[in-house]
Formats: sequence, C-alpha cells, structure tokens
Amino acid sequence: MSGPPLRERLVGPRVVVDDSVAARLATVCHVDATDAGRSDHGRDWWPLTLRWALDGEVPALPAVVVHPATAAEVAAVLAVCSEAGVPVTAAAGRSGVCGGSVPLFGGVSLDLCGLAGITAVDDASLVATVRAGTNGADLEAELRSAHGVTLGHRPQSLAISTAGGWLACRSAGQYSTRYGKIEDMVVGLEVALADGRLVRTGGRAPRSATGPDLTQLFVGSEGTLGVITEAALRVAPVPEAERRAAFGFATFEDGLDACRRILRRGATPAVLRLYDPVESARTFSVDGRAVLIVLDEAEPRMADAVLQVVGGECDGAERLDDALVDLWLEHRDDVSGLGALLAAGMVVDTCEVAARWSNLAGVHRAAVAALEAVPGTIVASAHQSHAYRDGACVYLTFAGQPEGGGPGGDAYYVAAWDAVTDAVLGAGGTLSHHHGVGLNRARFLRTELGGAFDVLVAMKAALDPRGILNPGKLGLPSPWGGPAWP
Repeated sequence: MSGPPLRERLVGPRVVVDDSVAARLATVCHVDATDAGRSDHGRDWWPLTLRWALDGEVPALPAVVVHPATAAEVAAVLAVCSEAGVPVTAAAGRSGVCGGSVPLFGGVSLDLCGLAGITAVDDASLVATVRAGTNGADLEAELRSAHGVTLGHRPQSLAISTAGGWLACRSAGQYSTRYGKIEDMVVGLEVALADGRLVRTGGRAPRSATGPDLTQLFVGSEGTLGVITEAALRVAPVPEAERRAAFGFATFEDGLDACRRILRRGATPAVLRLYDPVESARTFSVDGRAVLIVLDEAEPRMADAVLQVVGGECDGAERLDDALVDLWLEHRDDVSGLGALLAAGMVVDTCEVAARWSNLAGVHRAAVAALEAVPGTIVASAHQSHAYRDGACVYLTFAGQPEGGGPGGDAYYVAAWDAVTDAVLGAGGTLSHHHGVGLNRARFLRTELGGAFDVLVAMKAALDPRGILNPGKLGLPSPWGGPAWP
C-alpha cells in the first residue's frame, strides 16, 4: 500500500532521469528511485524546511539517488550526468542549515556516505587522509582510539555531519580558536570534476609555491565546482590537560574587548565563548551580565599559561563558577527545543556572521537591532562563538511569530534574513562564518563579493560548462532558470 504522494514546496523546472540514463547509472553503483529514498534526500536541516515538513512538504525531490562507494564511481556518475545534462547535488550527512543539499532541479542526488573511513595516518607529519563521507563522530573516535590524535574539529553537528560536508561549507568546530576552522586543517584534496576527471590538489608538503592554492578553490564551493572525495587533514596529539574558567562582564562589549586582548597576546584557548545578557540568562541562568566561558586543552604548562593570560585580561570582571563550562558541555548539542517552537507556529533560525574586532561590536548592535525591528520578532540575541587574533564570529538567534506573513511564515523569515544581512554587511561584517551560503543566502553573495563574483561565475563556467553541479546555489547562474528561493 503506497503512502500519500510527495509534495514539493519549491516551484521550478525538474529534470527527470530517463530509463537510458538510469540504466547507465546502475552500471556504476546502486540507484534508488523509491519515494522514501528521494524524500530523505530532498531536505537538509535548513530550519525553515522543518516547518514545511509539518505540512507534509519536501523542499525539492531528486529523480533518483545514487550511492557510490569509491571515488572512481563518483567520477563515473558525474561523467554520465554531464553527458546527459542532468543536474547532480552532492550530499552526505545533510546537516547543513542553508538548503545547500536540496536538489532544486531534480536530477541526481549523489549520496557520498559510502565513501567512508580513514585511509592513512602519517603520525610523523600529523596528517590523516580521510574519505569524504566519513561521519564526524566516527572519525574523531577512531583518530583518538587507534592513533592517539585528534582533528580538533568539533561542530555541533558532529554526529550527523561528514568530513566532505565540512570542507564543502568551510565548517567551524567549537574548539576553532585552538585548532582553526576546517580550511586551516586541510592540506590536500581529491576532487571529482563535472566531466568525470579525478584530480588531486596539494598535500605533498606543508607549504608550497606552486601557483594558486587549488585546494582552497574547492573548499567552500559547496559542490558547485567539483565533488570532494578525499581529504588530507592536519591532526594533533590528543591533549594531556584541560583547564576551565568563567567570567561575568557588565556588558557584551566589555567581554568582546577582553576576548580581543586575550587573542592579541597570543593565547588561544580552545573555547572562548561570550554570551550577551539575553543568552546568558537563557543558557546559564545568570542575569544582567555577559557570561564568558573558557576551556582549553593542551600540554599542561601551555594550558596553564593560556588561562593565566585569560585571567589577567579578565581582571575586573566577576569570576563565576567553573561549573558553567560543565553546563555548556552538557547542553551544547541540545536542539530539542526547536520542535516545540515550530509546533507552536514560531519561526526560528540562527545567523552566524563574522567581522574584524574593530567592527564586531557595531555588527552585533546593528544585527540585533535589525532583527528586533522586523514585525513579528519576539527575541533576538547573540553570542561570540569563535574568536581569532583579527576578529570573531557573532552567532545570532532569532524567533518570531508571523502576523499573517504568508504561508508557513515564509514572508517573516525572508524579511528577517534580509534585514539582518543588510545590517551586517553595512556594518562591515561578512555574510557567513561557517554555515555557508547554500540556497538561503544565495541572493546576497554577489553583494558580498562585488566584482569578484564574476570571477566565481567564470570559474564555474570553466570547470562545469554544462552547469550540472549543485545548480541554484551560491547565487550562480543555472541552465534551469533563476533562483527558487525566496
């Protein structure tokens, strides 16, 4: 007995996979054309689409899902689709929150989860080679247990995301101040190009002067320039010691300045997270203060030295109970409240942006004010989640109750994103720190990149002349028409 027909929310042309193309794909790897398989691959964790799911709608469905197990099979799938003019949307854990793995124009969803596992660990050089579909939690567990090393990359989505997805979207882990973002960890890639060629970039040496860095060309390209199949990543010995501290500041700006001074002195605690008073009350039950939590993991004397610098720069702030760090560790991956808010008709999302220290406080003020000014907004708040010597990420959360704002609150959602993005760019910030662009932010990328956007368009045309790779994302032109959102 079949279930109700699948309903797609996003309108636009859909490319079918005819019998001849399906037969060719089936000679390469397993092909799934079932409703269940297609529905699973028609969505990711874009919060707005979770609201659509309550109405029984999928953003967009692929015609088929293919499941390669090797890089050669990925390349062969792309060769077939390029020749046939069929769009291909690469996906794995589908943990993205910007609609990046939604197959806007149907075609093929390329599931990379079969490309899993660590292929090599060079302990002397501290480099691990990893297949793109390797689950994040599995990767970290094996690195630690079998090799005594860590990647140091610990995003909130660790249990449902993959190494290839991290690279495709320039992911950041919660310990990025110590270890860097994923683009700081990658030293080389294997990439399948649209025409079926497999190429390798970088990886031979820690630094080289052999022309442009082609590795970074594909990192962050979200599957639009090529499909990452394997990566060489820097790892580190598992740290021996951990240190913790927590402080309360009178204002968020005071806390930001303390973070800036800590980084300026060269201290890089793994976690340096500052919450504005709204989030401090909600997360830690601390009223009227901006809470800073600090966690470092390193060789004992190094960790002690880092915490000494932190304490010195937080002189004058209130020293809070270190148990606040434990509280954060216990709840850092908890998103259980989202379902209740959605069921109550709320529109909820997060927006992680970044700026230099000189602009960061202004970006925070402008972004929160812009969100609060959107009719229907109930709360807008932020924390500083990832910090570096030159600047940091401000991670915003907003919730609203649409007031006749269109089906499913879409109109409020678009208004909120337009407002916060205009405010952030106007105050000198950048569009995204680690969630990427995908579909939701595609309309803003030309504004951010300016004339360089045309260079990106030219690279897309050179590497993917038929436009089959993840069409409709990053605001790039598509053979199948304009943007499907908003």
